[in-house]
Amino acid sequence: MPPIPTNDPLVYQPKISLYEGSTQFRNWRYSADQLKHIRRTLNEAAVAAIRKTFETDEPGSSTGVAFLNADEELLLVKLYITKITQLCGHFRFPEEVEATAITYLKRFYLKNTVMDWHPKNVMLTALFLATKTTNNPISLEAYTTHIPKTAPNDVLDLEFLVAQSLGFEFAVWHAYRALWGIWLDVQNLPGVTEKLETSLYDVALNHVRASRLTDVELIYSPSQIALSAFSLVFPDIASQWMALKSPDEISSLSTIVDDIKSIITTHGHPPSVESVREVDRRLRLCKNPEKVIGSKAYLARKMDAERSAAEKRNKKATDVQKAMEDGDPFGNELAEKRGLAGLVDYDDDDDD
Repeated sequence: MPPIPTNDPLVYQPKISLYEGSTQFRNWRYSADQLKHIRRTLNEAAVAAIRKTFETDEPGSSTGVAFLNADEELLLVKLYITKITQLCGHFRFPEEVEATAITYLKRFYLKNTVMDWHPKNVMLTALFLATKTTNNPISLEAYTTHIPKTAPNDVLDLEFLVAQSLGFEFAVWHAYRALWGIWLDVQNLPGVTEKLETSLYDVALNHVRASRLTDVELIYSPSQIALSAFSLVFPDIASQWMALKSPDEISSLSTIVDDIKSIITTHGHPPSVESVREVDRRLRLCKNPEKVIGSKAYLARKMDAERSAAEKRNKKATDVQKAMEDGDPFGNELAEKRGLAGLVDYDDDDDD
């Protein structure tokens, strides 16, 4: 946790970076074990709930259903990360939009599972949301008309859910920006300028892009990821830079860099199409029936929601009617907001 700001000049205030003060640092960083636990817990809860729904609709119907496990869910999400890249190329969106949309998709599936919400529409919504939060807007019509079999509602229906799952925290710190900073900084090192070919910077940038297919951004800082991508191309210069910038931490930093490099080179590639196709085929059989339009479970849940909404409307109407009869057109609403309902009288001076 970052230190609590204070105005007391006698209290020592450790200096923290802008990144350490961000919601990304506070709320979206985990260990590898924590990520496995989160995904496994979400998956197990989803399987239990969907199995119960199957059995409620038709006893015995969940027998033999091959539910997805957490690793298979992640594999499907990984495929749709690559779809974001393809769409950004088609629309010529800048790097920030692509990187932000990918981050949104990953974060969404730390709160939800693919058996409830298929990554296809979530991906489309995450990308559209990213165009707005990065100030690169596109009209919904222009967006959906260029994507086959996509209607505006496919995007809008999930927009609030995606934003809510993100905790309405839209700002993202990206490794590609940190890479550019390192690239500029190392040019001040003695005897390295002639080694820094522009084409090799692009190779390092591609390693950053490959890292988006992994979990590294959920575990490490953008600068650590950028340094690792740089080190994959310029290992000697990266070591020289680390020795200069962090002489007291070079051992631990080198270990982190080696770990990230291993993850990028091992997992930073698109999944096998055949393996994903098999997962997607099984998903059609184990998708939450409550999310399948027209299913008995979906209709039952819709009726429950409509009944609950009607009860709330009726209660509100009854409360308003009673308030009118009691001579209080606000129904004590203002008093409730002040926490003084039934205990205070209002006069004109109180609201001035």
